[in-house]
Order: sequence, then C-alpha cells, then structure tokens
Amino acid sequence: MPKKKNNTKPAPKKRVAGGVPSTDLTLSAYVGQNADVFPSILQLHVPKGSLVADVTFGKGAFWKKVPAGDYELLASDLTAKYKDGEFPFTKIRSGVDLRDLPYEDESVDCVVMDPPYMEGLYRKASGHLAGGGTHGAFREAYSNGEETKKGPKYHDAVTDMYLRGGVEANRVLRQDGALIVKCQDEVSANLQRLTHVEIISAYEEMGLYTKDLFVLVRPNRPGVSRVKTQVHARKNHSYFLVFKKTKSRIRNVSSCRRPRRSPDNRHRPARP
Repeated sequence: MPKKKNNTKPAPKKRVAGGVPSTDLTLSAYVGQNADVFPSILQLHVPKGSLVADVTFGKGAFWKKVPAGDYELLASDLTAKYKDGEFPFTKIRSGVDLRDLPYEDESVDCVVMDPPYMEGLYRKASGHLAGGGTHGAFREAYSNGEETKKGPKYHDAVTDMYLRGGVEANRVLRQDGALIVKCQDEVSANLQRLTHVEIISAYEEMGLYTKDLFVLVRPNRPGVSRVKTQVHARKNHSYFLVFKKTKSRIRNVSSCRRPRRSPDNRHRPARP
C-alpha cells in the first residue's frame, strides 16, 4: 500500500532574543554640565571619524571630555574665544556666521549648534544686553557682546536665529547626517515660550527628523535678585535636540489644521 503523505507542518522555531542584560545605557536626562552629556550624544548618534562642524564653538565647553582624534572637527564662531583661537586639538575659525557657513552642500556629517537662547542677548543697544555687571562672565560665554542691529525683537529674535541656522545646517549636512542643537525654553513678556517645541516643529517642516532629545539639569539651584510673585516655574534645565537629515518625511509633530476642501467637497470627511 502507498504511504500516506505527512501533511503535518513542522513546529515554528522559537524566536531567541539577542543581546545581554545591562544597565550601562545612554540615558535621556542628566544632572551636570554640557561636557558631561555631549560625549554620550556623539557616541550614540555620530560615528567616530565623522566630519563635525561646531558652528558656535565658543569656549569649547562641549568638547572638553571628547578624546582628541575621535572626530574631524571644524570649529567656528562669530568671535573665537578660546586662547586666541586655539584649542588643544583644533583651530577655531573666527568671523563665521551660522546662518552663512563656508562649507559646500552636503559636505558635513554632523553640525553642532548652540546660539544664544535668551532674548536678553538680542538687543539693539549693547548696554541693554543681559549679563551686565557681576554677570559679565555669563554674557562672555553665551554672546559676543554685540548688539543685534536688525531682525525680529525679543524671543522672536531667538527663534529666528535657530531657524536660519537650521536652514543652513540642513544645506551642508550629508544625507543621514546629524544636527545637534542646544536650546532652553524661556518666559518672554510674561508669556511661556517653549523654544524646543518651536524648533522641532520648524525643523520637521524642513524635512529634519527629530531622532532624540536629552534633558540637562543644572547641578546648582538658580536664584534671582528680586522676586514679587512667581507665576512661572524657574527654568533649571535645557535640551540637546538631535535631528537626522532623511529623504523621507518622518514627523513627530501633528497638525490640527483641517484640510482645505475642494468646491465639490470631495475631501469632506465621512460621517461616522
């Protein structure tokens, strides 16, 4: 007699998860200084050997704990501040505006951007700049001490700088390149301005995907010289935002705007 065919399907193989248990992970929130978290951001999002353009180099605070030779660094700022333009493993190019970079299209693997994020550092008269008197070191670290002669005022000047810088960074970034942005929210004219949300929304309109977000909490407690009635929480944290230049649009920000309807109402949503 002919043998019966065995139609029984073999049991599927069990899926085996790879990797090993660990708590040695890059986290999203830190208490400390910029130099404490920046190397972890690079390690996670920027491969070693990449060409990195830090377009607001300042005093090089971000790079103090990054090993020399890990990255090819292009350091620039409006005014070079570190030891007359020298840094342990790079030279700083002075007179470079982040809104007009001297690099070719799609020539850089990563852009690092940390413009002044307080409206008080954008004033049409230098005597009105924030950080005067005993706070002079603050102004020196976060500003070139010059007045803003044209452009928007108050917090709009802050977002304008970030948006124009983002457009230029997007131009020089290679495909799949990373844009690392430092920012902080602020209260302007007694209105809450969530700078990091404004930046994310605008950059995603450019086609930049918001890949990661890091929160940095200052280790000491902030204070003010005079206070009457507090109406907003005092900011003691800032953000590192990591964007990726991609071909496809990946959005984290949804729009609540209704789609425009054609005359024949073809785009009218169906009733449930």
